[in-house]
Amino acid sequence: MSILITNIKQLLQVYDHNVTIVKGKDMNQLSVLENAYLYIEHDTIIEYGKMEDYHPIEAETTIDATGRIVLPSWCDSHTHIVYAGDRTSEFVDRINGLSYAEIANLGGGILNSAKVLQETSEDDIYNQSIKRLDEVIKMGTGAVEIKTGYGLSVDAELKMLKVIKRIKQDTLAFITPTLLAAHAIPEPFRKDKKKYVKQITESLIPKASELNISHFIDVFCEEGYFDIEDLESILKAGKSYNFRPKIHVNQFNVLGGVAMGVKHNALSVDHLELLDDSDIKALKGSNTMPVALPGCSFFLGIPYTPARKLIDSGLPLAIASDYNPGSAPSGNMNFIVGAACVKLKLTPEEAINAATINGAYAMGISNMYGSVTRGKKANFIITKPMDHYSEIPYQFAHNPVEQIIINGQLLE
Repeated sequence: MSILITNIKQLLQVYDHNVTIVKGKDMNQLSVLENAYLYIEHDTIIEYGKMEDYHPIEAETTIDATGRIVLPSWCDSHTHIVYAGDRTSEFVDRINGLSYAEIANLGGGILNSAKVLQETSEDDIYNQSIKRLDEVIKMGTGAVEIKTGYGLSVDAELKMLKVIKRIKQDTLAFITPTLLAAHAIPEPFRKDKKKYVKQITESLIPKASELNISHFIDVFCEEGYFDIEDLESILKAGKSYNFRPKIHVNQFNVLGGVAMGVKHNALSVDHLELLDDSDIKALKGSNTMPVALPGCSFFLGIPYTPARKLIDSGLPLAIASDYNPGSAPSGNMNFIVGAACVKLKLTPEEAINAATINGAYAMGISNMYGSVTRGKKANFIITKPMDHYSEIPYQFAHNPVEQIIINGQLLE
């Protein structure tokens, strides 16, 4: 299949050489072609340029994008989109004054989701989850990381991995699976957390490795969940089976998880609602991507990641949805880009970089996704008519997407 898009008002993220990460002050730069064309064959970007330099190209499908913006699809590097049921009742509890921690202590939160998932069939989990994924694709997301973590037993975590594998096979979007068994402490292990950590390291990780579905491992490093010692034990066990870390750190407390992640070559450290100077120091010179999750801060009413501190220190930043049933029940990356500007004080250029190139980097796929470069994969958003790309975050509650191209295919 071939697609030609002509008369593009603004074509964003155009690079003649392959850019895989953007850092510091460079995040405020966005490479834009005005009045452009773009040509795709099969799933690959073949050519682009200005309309004044355009020579006729034969294509099976031609799209006139007059007045529209074309940009790479969003790369959502942190989601928990595979789950069963919902936690609407807990949403009401929080409105009535209970905190996230109080709900968890009452048996809600992650443990509630785990109980429901364990009682739900693989087919039912798949059907619920693929519907959610289809919804976020229509809102412009073309690559998604999906974590386990609502199983909290060997069998249920493996069941989640199998669901993610089915989704990966059945969707046009790119899927990165991540093993997150250390998401919470299951009820049978509440008085013996070390026994659960041992189950993860000695039983689950080897079995998950045999399935050959995920190559990333995650840990929720937080007070009341998993401490630094637990984190290192799990990361070491994962490394022995070639699982690379992508970890939850600094959501409610600074425990040293950022430095530990860097020590173990984590691809990303996510949340970072709290940061200290030692975290910045640890990230400098590393290959680890800091990831902010403003949808979670919005929904829980907790602090937002100090994104300016990271970028102004010369570091990169990615943003992601954290789509999950308890603390961020939305995968709308258009809202996330808007929230990054309003709450994290990012410029539109920084927010778009954070949701495309750097989001792809945080998934380990920026060599093929996240920018308009010849030879990269053809995942694109074609917006509704607008004057400038800054309208995407400005109109934060509106859907800017008119058409989607995923893996070289125009979605109806």
